Amino acid sequence: MGSDISGPRVLMRSVRSLMAESLDRQTRLDRIVELIARNMVAEVCSLYVLRADSVLELYATQGLNPGSVHLAQLRLGEGLVGTIAATARPLNLPQAQHHPAFTYIPETGEEVYNSFLGVPILRAGRTLGVLTVQNKVERLYREEESEALETVAMVVAEMIAAGGLEGLSRPGVTLDLSRPVTFTGLPLSDGIGLGHVVLHEPRVIVTNLFNEHVADEIERLNEALAQLRTSIEDMISRRDVSGEGEHRAVLEAYRMFAYDRGWVRRLEEAVRNGLTAEGAVEKVQSDMRARMMHLSDAYIRERLHDFDDLANRLLRQLIGHANSAIDDIDDAVLVARNMGAAQLLDYRRNRLRALVLEEGAATSHVVIVARALGIPVVGQAAGIVSMAENGDIAIVDGEEGCVHLRPMSEVAGNYAEKIAFRSKRKERYAGLRDKPAVTRDGVGVDLQINAGLLVDLPHLDEAGAQGIGLFRTELQFMIASTMPRANDQQKLYEAVFEAAHGKPVTFRTLDVGGDKVLPYLTKVAEENPALGYRAVRLSLDRPALIRTQLRALMKAAAGRDLRFMVPMIADAYELHAVREIVDLELAHLSRFGYEPPRRLLFGAMLEVPSLLFQLDDIMPHLDFVSVGSNDLFQFFYAVDRGNPRVANRFSDLSSSFLKALKSIADAGKRHDVPVTVCGEMAGRPIAAMALLAIGFRSMSMAPPSLGPVKEMILSLDVEAVRELVEACLSEQDPASDLSPVLARFAKAQGVPL
Repeated sequence: MGSDISGPRVLMRSVRSLMAESLDRQTRLDRIVELIARNMVAEVCSLYVLRADSVLELYATQGLNPGSVHLAQLRLGEGLVGTIAATARPLNLPQAQHHPAFTYIPETGEEVYNSFLGVPILRAGRTLGVLTVQNKVERLYREEESEALETVAMVVAEMIAAGGLEGLSRPGVTLDLSRPVTFTGLPLSDGIGLGHVVLHEPRVIVTNLFNEHVADEIERLNEALAQLRTSIEDMISRRDVSGEGEHRAVLEAYRMFAYDRGWVRRLEEAVRNGLTAEGAVEKVQSDMRARMMHLSDAYIRERLHDFDDLANRLLRQLIGHANSAIDDIDDAVLVARNMGAAQLLDYRRNRLRALVLEEGAATSHVVIVARALGIPVVGQAAGIVSMAENGDIAIVDGEEGCVHLRPMSEVAGNYAEKIAFRSKRKERYAGLRDKPAVTRDGVGVDLQINAGLLVDLPHLDEAGAQGIGLFRTELQFMIASTMPRANDQQKLYEAVFEAAHGKPVTFRTLDVGGDKVLPYLTKVAEENPALGYRAVRLSLDRPALIRTQLRALMKAAAGRDLRFMVPMIADAYELHAVREIVDLELAHLSRFGYEPPRRLLFGAMLEVPSLLFQLDDIMPHLDFVSVGSNDLFQFFYAVDRGNPRVANRFSDLSSSFLKALKSIADAGKRHDVPVTVCGEMAGRPIAAMALLAIGFRSMSMAPPSLGPVKEMILSLDVEAVRELVEACLSEQDPASDLSPVLARFAKAQGVPL
């Protein structure tokens, strides 16, 4: 018993004709299950749809009790239908009632049927429902029958995705595709963004599913595969990936998949069953994604990303590139697996509300740039790319590190209140903009901002900062595809001086290498990149890099004060080596008649603990010092700040670290050398309070942090907090974290934190 060999083709032609008819939604579903039953000579065909509450509801049936439609229900994982939905795998059983998962639903009257074939209704790897056929006689359904049922399930998936089944059940029921989902990731950039999803690499939506001529579609498929293979071979043969390394390994995997005969055979089978070439790619990839998503093996799941990317490339060969939805959305929440810093800058800043990454870390280039742009970022939001659709409402909480996709109205309401509260707080800080940062007992504090791109410069006036305490020059290098020329560097530095309107700017020379990889510089494999070949170490070995940059800075600063500092200094001899290069460049300017800077102020970043024991040696040779508290803390406690297992094990408000910082402030006073703290520590009001207590009077921070820190300063009695902290540091058994002590002090004194 069963359909003839042309059954799948006949079924697809019939479904295509049916989809073209003008029918109401329930009638169309009823007709689809009738067609399937007739074509497959099945006594029962049923369609179950997954609801937002993880219940599978019977939406249409041919052969079972028609009164059970919209009443018969199974939980996800319950019964044969629930098992198929939970595993995203078909079941083909000659004796269904003997299967351990079989569950009898009295209202359907299905107890007399033995053979059972069920397939998941899949879209982009997500299960949206289940399609089943049953017969009284015991039989195993043929492979082509299973393929035919899977192909029709794909058509139903598109109906569900297009909202074609909403409202058929009782009021209040929503389907799984539209259910709210919350992803918990890592907070990488502070802030809250509310808007509509824009997929960075939008899925190509296949609208043309049914083919007219199998031979023509097979030819289209083979041509697209040939183009795909050629493009991969071209990428592999390019000089920049010709050696060994991670990029090469990924491309080799792509090449292996692109020539995989099993993959190609499944694509061709789907075309022979009635799908277009692009419909076949969508179906096969959705099947594979659904199966692989349920595997626990991390390596196989990682390969899924490769297959996804390959399938998308093939779809674009067949259909063309999809337009970005950002053209139609003004409040974009950008969702991506990962992306480069330059790609983020391709989007118009005024349209971006937030960025969500499936990967991403605090030190990722794109995250550094997003933070500079003031865009909230959540990373490590696993699975969001396949769950999100362009246009979905999303809330990104960069404080807590979570993303609410298609949130319930109550959640959206709570966040609207939170955003309003933040907005009021921002207005309050804006009111402090022109007030000098002076404590209650008359201590003045120099508050500056960190920057790295021209788009940061408006924050200088908006925040009421007294200058730029850290301008990260490497961002220009990180977002470029080739080494920025000397003229390009000079133009950027001139633009920074102009935008600063006479306020001081402190430029940090190139801090690249280690984890800040430039694509056009040869990467050296290192086990501990943060401790490796980076910053001044790289610059001294490749003096052309720093000489070109210093020359560009000096030319840009003609007639102005030039403040620059060198990162990652670990020994006094490195300072002397850089000083010699500075003298060479000053001589070069003089020799060729260029106007020199009016005054040149030479500084060092104190980030390496070895300098704590050379403070009196280096201070006489410096005009100023900046404490890079992020790296100094990381190296001080030997903790990777990007590793959540150890990053929070120690506190930067511990007695030992505060003692180290105090030794720097004291050395600055002894030698009359200004000292600034420019790491993230300075931007937290409670930590800034501790820094004031141990003697610091200059801090540089991210622009959004300046308001809260200034509000704290205006309410603070420095002498009182100094006495408290000094007493804590002098104790025989000092606390490992002064945060609770400082928080109690602030509360008692009415100091806002």
